Amino acid sequence: MEFQEVIRRRRSIRKFTDRRVDRETISRILEETAAFAPSSRNSRSTRFLAIDDPDLIARIAAMRDYGSAFVKGAPCVVLVLGDRTSSDLWQVNASIAATLLLQGLVDRGLAGCWVQVDGRPRRKEKPDGEQADAYLRTFLPLPETCGILCAVACGYSDFTPAPLPDFDPKQTVEFL
Repeated sequence: MEFQEVIRRRRSIRKFTDRRVDRETISRILEETAAFAPSSRNSRSTRFLAIDDPDLIARIAAMRDYGSAFVKGAPCVVLVLGDRTSSDLWQVNASIAATLLLQGLVDRGLAGCWVQVDGRPRRKEKPDGEQADAYLRTFLPLPETCGILCAVACGYSDFTPAPLPDFDPKQTVEFL
């Protein structure tokens, strides 16, 4: 697929078919695309944890009471982590890698959607209560030195999104 086509076809997909995503495909996307994301001072601080166990995915979907329930229907979830000891800009580095992960999914005929973890509470009405990050650490083998930026639900799309609205780049691009 051409680069511009990948860019234009990437959409946030929250509904997936039951078709399993093989580990080889996810490994290739992570190792050949997302892992090549630029990072501050080439710190390579981003880490990935891919999960394809349906029971674990259901538990991950419960990390927040808003915005994460759809994750339960994904055949795979990739947690995008950042090693806080490698870079103070781990969130930025992980964000770039997560974006490349989403583009890599499209390039291989898959779809995905980012769910924010870092800084998000489990319960919307209790913003100072238990955090999504702390909840995930209760049952996943996550390095203590790593923060969790997001969870990317991955799979084959079972949804055809409406076309993107027209876009006027002159409203967002300016030269001086």
